[in-house]
Amino acid sequence: MLATASSHAFDFKTVGSAPAILYDAPSTRSGKLFVAPRGMPLEVVLSYGEWVKVRDVNGDLAWTEAKTLSNKRNVVVRTPNLKVRASADEAAAPVFIADKGILLEVSEPAASGWLKVRHKDGLVGYVKSNDVWGI
Repeated sequence: MLATASSHAFDFKTVGSAPAILYDAPSTRSGKLFVAPRGMPLEVVLSYGEWVKVRDVNGDLAWTEAKTLSNKRNVVVRTPNLKVRASADEAAAPVFIADKGILLEVSEPAASGWLKVRHKDGLVGYVKSNDVWGI
């Protein structure tokens, strides 16, 4: 039965429009570990039927139903007081400061180590890919 499972290295998804329940096994009858909020990025490490095993920003593993995840890309800020810059350049002026743990929406894929992101308040800027988790 496990032979039907497929591995997906570095496949990130985002919790969809409703919070997702994370379980200790691939069943709604298993133990509930955590409720992941809307927009939270999760790394899919294994797919098993309608279930996916995911890793969160802290490295914890759990199971959730695949239907709770979206292809939309969000990232979590890993660096305290991260300067989100006006362009993909270390010398560019900061647009805003994002605290560690803040969710940012990815608006353009990574290029040359930089990622274009948008804050929920509408502010847009660039961050280094290694300063965020979920990419």
